[in-house]
Amino acid sequence: MNDAHIHLLVNHVPIVGLLIGILVLLAGMLLKKAEVKITAMAIFIFSALASIVTFYSGEGAEEVLENLAGYSETLMHLHEEDAEAFFMLTLILGSLSFITLIAEIKKAKFSKYLMILCLLVALTDGVLATFAGNSGGEITHKEIRNEAKIIEINR
Repeated sequence: MNDAHIHLLVNHVPIVGLLIGILVLLAGMLLKKAEVKITAMAIFIFSALASIVTFYSGEGAEEVLENLAGYSETLMHLHEEDAEAFFMLTLILGSLSFITLIAEIKKAKFSKYLMILCLLVALTDGVLATFAGNSGGEITHKEIRNEAKIIEINR
């Protein structure tokens, strides 16, 4: 098993985990259930940990693809840029979620505001996840590529 294989195995976990975490957090806020909100924080933390494996296996995956014919260096570079931004904000969300989890368990008065902040950061991270996931898919899935983007970048 090489880094490309590992990357393909885990790359959806941070994105799907983020989406599930957002939905669970919204449910917890609407239902006003601390247990559900704590679960959402745990999902965000797990997604952040999975993003570490995903991000660092991406470098090795790039090296594997560079040795194969037919892969665009431009698309890999775009994905790397998108993935880096997503990775950084996901780590911030994971850290913030850990702090929020502790505050919620200790029943701190400000935990409500931390939950709202987590939701806002998670929604922003969701936008970055869309860019990273889409640009990653374009590397190997020719059917979803925007060829105009490749032509414009190569100018």
